[in-house]
Amino acid sequence: MQLSQSRPGSLDALFHALADPTRRALVERLTRGPASVSALAEPMAMSLPAVLQHLQVLEASGLVCTEKVGRVRTCRLEPQALRTAESWITERRTLWERRLDRLGEYLARASDDPAPGRG
Repeated sequence: MQLSQSRPGSLDALFHALADPTRRALVERLTRGPASVSALAEPMAMSLPAVLQHLQVLEASGLVCTEKVGRVRTCRLEPQALRTAESWITERRTLWERRLDRLGEYLARASDDPAPGRG
C-alpha cells in the first residue's frame, strides 16, 4: 500500500507525518491549543505554501484537523491519533520488556547452575 493511499489514523500515515521535524514542531505547538495557519507559519523559516504542505500531511494522517471560518483557517490537534501511536508503541515496549525479563531469569538460573564437568 502506498502512503498516499493510507487511511487517516493508520500507523504508516502517523509515523510518516511524525518523521519530519517541522511537522513534529507543528504538532508540539498545537499541543498548547488551536492556532491559525498564519500563526503556525510565523516562527517557521519557510514559505506559507511549504507550511501548508506540512499541515496537509498532518491532516491526512489524522493528527490535525482544520476548520475554515471566513478567511481564517484554524488547526487543532486530534488527540486520538496520538493515542493510536502511543498504544502501538506501548504494546511493543511491553512485549520487549517481557522478553528481556524472561532472558534475565534464564541467565540468572544459568549462572546459578554449575556447568557440566566443572566442580
